[in-house]
Amino acid sequence: MATDYEYDIGIIGGGAAGLTVAAGASQLGLKTLLIEREPELGGDCLHNGCVPSKTLIKTASVYHSMRNASRYGLPTVDLPPVDFRQVAARIRSVIDAVQVHDSEERFCGLGVKVAFGEASFEDDHVVSWCGGRASARFWVLATGSRPVAPDIPGLSETDYWTNEDLFSLDALPSSLLVLGGGPIGCEMAQAFARLGTKVTILQRNCQLLTAEDPDMARVVQDAFTAEGIGLELCVQTNEVRKVPGGFEVAYGREGESRVASAERLLVAAGRAPRIEGLRLENAGVEYDRRGVKVDGRLRTSKKHIFAAGDVLGKYQFTHAAGYEGSIVISNVVFRLPRTVDYTWLPWCTYTEPELASIGMNEKRATAAGIEYTVWEESFADNDRARAEDAVEGKIKLVLDKREKPLGVQIVGPHAGEVAAEWVLALNARTGLTAMASAVHPYPTVGEINKRVAGKVLSSKLFSDKVRKTLAFVFDYKGRACSLD
Repeated sequence: MATDYEYDIGIIGGGAAGLTVAAGASQLGLKTLLIEREPELGGDCLHNGCVPSKTLIKTASVYHSMRNASRYGLPTVDLPPVDFRQVAARIRSVIDAVQVHDSEERFCGLGVKVAFGEASFEDDHVVSWCGGRASARFWVLATGSRPVAPDIPGLSETDYWTNEDLFSLDALPSSLLVLGGGPIGCEMAQAFARLGTKVTILQRNCQLLTAEDPDMARVVQDAFTAEGIGLELCVQTNEVRKVPGGFEVAYGREGESRVASAERLLVAAGRAPRIEGLRLENAGVEYDRRGVKVDGRLRTSKKHIFAAGDVLGKYQFTHAAGYEGSIVISNVVFRLPRTVDYTWLPWCTYTEPELASIGMNEKRATAAGIEYTVWEESFADNDRARAEDAVEGKIKLVLDKREKPLGVQIVGPHAGEVAAEWVLALNARTGLTAMASAVHPYPTVGEINKRVAGKVLSSKLFSDKVRKTLAFVFDYKGRACSLD
C-alpha cells in the first residue's frame, strides 16, 4: 500500500530554482509546498544579487555618461555628488516591482502553499520548520548560496561588506577596497567607482575574471584602469585590520610587503552552498563543502530528493537555476529521464564593456586537449559601436578542427545581448553559413556575429583556388586595380 503523503512535492528555497519548480509542478496538478527561510520570496537574485546590482550598474552608467558628456560633443556638465539614499530608493522600487511576480499571493494563485521559516529534515520524507511540519513524496533542495570570506587573519573581526550589504546604504563611501576580481567584485567595483568612490581591487590571480581568456579579461582590465580603478593583481593578502576611519589590508606582491587602505571593505571572494541547518544527514542526502551531490538528473543520494540552483555549487547563475528547475520538473512530474547539459550555457559579466561567453573558450579547450582555431572581429570595425564610442573589445569564435563551433566569447558593448543570437544558433545546431547569410539590421552591434561567421567562410570562398576555377570556366580577367 502506497504511503499517503500530505504533498506531492515539497520545495525548500524560494529563489530562481525553487520558484521554477513550484510554479511548474503546481500548474501541472501536483499538490505543492514551498518553504522559504526569508520573509519574502525571490531569493538572492531579487534581493541581493541580479536585480539590485544591475539597477545600480545602470544608475552608475548614466552618471558616468553625464560626467563624460564632452565625449559625445555635448557641453561639460558640473554634477553634484551622488546622494546614495536616492540611489538606494530607486533600487528598492525596482525590487518591489519585481517582487509582485515573486509574491506569496501570486504563487498561492497558482496553487502553491507557501510557508516561511528555517526548514530541516526529520527523515527523507518529512520536513519541519518554525510553526509547521509536512511530508511530501518528492523534495527539492533549492536553498541557494551565501557569500563566504577567505581565511585571512583579522578579517572575521571586522565589519566588512558582502553583496548583501551594498544596496541600502545611507551614504556612498569615499573609498572602497574590493577583495576578489570575479564577476561580483568587478561589477560592483566599477559601479561604485563611477558614482564617485575611489576603488581598488585586490586579486590573488594575475588577471581579473579568471574563468575567461586573458586577452578578453584584459579589455575589461584596461577599461578599469582608464576609469581610475586601482588594480592590484597577483597579490597574497596577509592581514586585514580595522583602523580609525576605515580598513587596512596588508598584502604581498612581487616579493614586496604593501598596505592598502580605504573607508570600507567589500569581500567578493566566493560563495558557499546554503545547507547549514537542513540536517541533510537525517534524510540520507550526501553533500560536501562545494554543495549537494547529484547525478545527471539532479537526483541526490536519495532518488526522490532533488537539488537545483546554487546549492549544487556548480554554475551560480539565475538562468542556470531556472534551467535546472526545468530538469527537475521533467524528472519528477513527467518521469522523463532528462539530464542536464551545460554545453551551451551562457553567462555574462555586466561590466562596461560587458564580457559574455557561451561554450568553450581557449582556456577550456586547451584544458580539454582539443585542437582549435580562433576567428576574431573587432568592435572598432562595427559602425554602431563606432557611433556609440564603444569600440573597445571584440568577438572571438573558437572552432574545432572540423570548423564546428566550440564556443563564442564577446567583450564589448551589449555583449550579453549580442550573445543571444549564438545561444539560439548553437542550441539549434545552426551552421555558420546561416549566420553569415542572414540579413541583420544596419547599424547594430549584432552585425558583428554575421561578420565573424562570414570571415570563416570567406577564407574559402575568396581563395585562389576558387578564383582560378571561375577564371577558367567563365574567362574572367581578374583584378582591375592594384596598389603599389
